[in-house]
Amino acid sequence: MPLFEYQGIRRADGKEVRGVRDGENERAVRQALKRDEILVTAISEKSQRHRGSDIDFKRLLFNRVSRFDVALVTRQLATLTGAGISLVESLTAIIDQTEKPDLKAAFSDVRDQVNQGMSLSEAFGRHPKYFDELYVNMVNAGEHSGTLEQVLARLADFIEAQNKLKSKVASAMAYPIFMMIFGVFIVGFLMVVVVPKVTSIFENFGKELPWYTVLLIAESNFLRSFWWLVLIVIVGGLYGFRRWKRSTKGRWRWHSFILAAPVFGPIAMMVAISRFTKTLATLLAAGVPLLQAMDITKGVLGNVVLERVIVEASTSIREGESIAEPLKASGRFPPIVTHMIAVGERSGQLEEMLENVAHAYDSQVEARVTALTSLLEPVLIVVMGGAAGSIAFSILMPLMQMTEFVQ
Repeated sequence: MPLFEYQGIRRADGKEVRGVRDGENERAVRQALKRDEILVTAISEKSQRHRGSDIDFKRLLFNRVSRFDVALVTRQLATLTGAGISLVESLTAIIDQTEKPDLKAAFSDVRDQVNQGMSLSEAFGRHPKYFDELYVNMVNAGEHSGTLEQVLARLADFIEAQNKLKSKVASAMAYPIFMMIFGVFIVGFLMVVVVPKVTSIFENFGKELPWYTVLLIAESNFLRSFWWLVLIVIVGGLYGFRRWKRSTKGRWRWHSFILAAPVFGPIAMMVAISRFTKTLATLLAAGVPLLQAMDITKGVLGNVVLERVIVEASTSIREGESIAEPLKASGRFPPIVTHMIAVGERSGQLEEMLENVAHAYDSQVEARVTALTSLLEPVLIVVMGGAAGSIAFSILMPLMQMTEFVQ
């Protein structure tokens, strides 16, 4: 749908408003604004050129809608509806409040659909880019149970917790990744720029060079002459790896390898368990049926091996088994997790037990990642120092031999 920029005056308080609204045409947008009691003073469609270049570029850098933005507007909507404000008025307030054009347009469409009689969950379902299946199903459960504001608040808590965990992992890994990239750049600069200039003085050296210096010069010459081939191999390798990883067999083997990896495997497993338990607890607490909640939860694991475990567990649950038994039989979930789930089922406190498991594994993930990064930093420094030192050694040793020869 085309986007329209508008300016107008809100009839309720006479306040001047402006924003972005999508619609089939200008007349449809005017009618939608009129239903919202906004007197339009100016309206214009964004040109295709402007939308395709400047606007998209700005959105990519500054106005991209993040999960944090979704969590923020969700909490605001929970607060407004909890204060007794009607749903349409709450959505209008959200539209006026948010500064992200894409999110503003999405909420404008949601409000229009609600005005026309559609349920809030169905309206959110029209925008899967911002409101995923979990979000829509929780809102749907809240609407049917009459606890929409509580569900929205819990949903905001859930999104914020997921963002917090993701941010902690990303921030912890940022420095090692930067060190790795910086190290590769430094070594590449030495090999391509510094080594050829220094080793050019060896051409008139009548003595045979050490094998490690000959190897260094050969590597430097190869990188200078065939850098394009190295680039093609790297890009082609990454492209081939991504295609293989997207295939059914490749995705299964890669995810199996990740879970079995010595250092990163346990961390990946902890992250998956945390996502599974927190998501399932959130859905069950919102009133979503167990089987439907299990079907939604498998999509947040990010690992097809564990997804198959959840699918098989759902089949067993349909046949009358508990949740814990098929998870335990799979051998993928740690005994402490299946034991706590079993205790929660027997005591009728499954949601609380799942929350406890998620909290425990969040803490373990943070501790493991912190320890891993603390170990990676000195290892990277040693590797970078070793690479630079070997280059320096390969150059200095022949120079020392030349000095002795001259003397």
